[in-house]
Order: sequence, then C-alpha cells, then structure tokens
Amino acid sequence: VQLQASGGGSVQVGVSLTLSCAASGRALSSYTVAWFRQAPGKEREFVGGINWKGDRTRYADSVRGRFTISRDNAMDTVHLRMIALKPEDTAVYLCAASPNVVTINSLPALYNYWGQGTLVTVSS
Repeated sequence: VQLQASGGGSVQVGVSLTLSCAASGRALSSYTVAWFRQAPGKEREFVGGINWKGDRTRYADSVRGRFTISRDNAMDTVHLRMIALKPEDTAVYLCAASPNVVTINSLPALYNYWGQGTLVTVSS
C-alpha cells in the first residue's frame, strides 16, 4: 500500500488543522493506521492511531483531547484533526500503516508502510 499525507501548513497558535492520509494500491481497511511526527533534532514520536474498523483509537498523552483520528475506509483515507495547536506541535507529520489489525502500536518499527510526511508549523 502507498500512503500520501497532506494538509500541513503554517498556522497560528490555537487554530485547527486537519491532515489527511490517502492510500492507494490496496484497501486501507486491511491496516491499522497511525500518525507520527518528527521535529528537527528529535526522534519520531507516536501521535495516535486507529484500528482497521475505526472503532478504536489510541493517542499520545501530549495530544489526547486535542487531536482526533478518524477513517473513511470507503475513501481509503485517514484523517488527523488537530485543534488548539501549540508551538510544540511543530513537526513533520507522517502516516503509517501496519497489517497488525489487533494492536495499535506506538513503535515506528512496527509499521511497514509510510507516507512522505507533511509539515506543520505552529507559530505564536
């Protein structure tokens, strides 16, 4: 499966932004999908993930309550809705897919497929 992330941009503190991850090559419904982010000089960080069915999610403590992941399997797309953005949310955001449909893992190494990333810059 090929993944394409989009929707990033430069925004002010406190605003909202929605990122999308579109899949091609194979139905996204076969995969658990997660979002990660990587800021300059930092390790890749798990943001959140959603199971194949879309009825279970998992979030990092740093974004819980502000970020929401949803998916539309008919459109082979996963969305990351971000509200109340902070400067520390600045990073390249990447979507990733894993054929493990049982667990929403937080380790990047457990994801087989990656999109190219989309940059989110939050300024005060």
